[in-house]
Amino acid sequence: MSEALLRVDGVSKRFGGFTALEGISVDIRPGERFGLIGPNGSGKTTLINCISGVLPSDGGSIRFNGEDITRLPAYKRTRRGIARSFQVPRPFKSMTVLENLLVAIDFAVIGHGLSTRQADAEVFEILDKIGLAGKAHVASSQLSQVELRKMELARAMAARPKLLISDEAMAGLAGSEVDEVLDVLLKLNAEGITVIMIEHIMQAVMRFSERVMCLDAGRVICEGTPQQVMADKGVQEAYLGA
Repeated sequence: MSEALLRVDGVSKRFGGFTALEGISVDIRPGERFGLIGPNGSGKTTLINCISGVLPSDGGSIRFNGEDITRLPAYKRTRRGIARSFQVPRPFKSMTVLENLLVAIDFAVIGHGLSTRQADAEVFEILDKIGLAGKAHVASSQLSQVELRKMELARAMAARPKLLISDEAMAGLAGSEVDEVLDVLLKLNAEGITVIMIEHIMQAVMRFSERVMCLDAGRVICEGTPQQVMADKGVQEAYLGA
């Protein structure tokens, strides 16, 4: 088994007297497709916030690519290869799709040394993979919901990530749109990018993930293959309402 790209060891997080995470540990392997599920309030977003650096953890450690990043701020984690897309896209609405991605490159890829032409070419390559090349010069405010979700993934890709965290990228989309976003994530993973997918659409989780972890009340209640997790009684009770 290859060494973990991401190692979360005993991570805890408290908000006053409320414990949002209690001793969470998980290893994510290079190139893995990992699903993170759980009911609302289970701690999924808090865990991702701790991994990405949005929130400091109160206990435990986080290692990425062999380096302890537990106390690094979010922007330094991004520059080391952890990128995240958000459930609610917040693009620069006055900018085109191309300009939105160029901002991401300038922020996340320090000393990239790219000329304007080279940066444009890198962005167009990303947009082509995502299926938005034809929208490069369109204002982001003119995009549809599924196009906004794809652009959110494209902005994350502009940071040249080793690990992509997809936070409910399919929420609120129609069935065919879910398939579009899922196909994008599978394509990116096939190119070697490790993906953590947080999602409530179980069909998408089952199709995408090689391994799934289910949280409930800030604790891991099950981890295994999608089939093992879906068959677990604790998961059915906590997540599916069985």
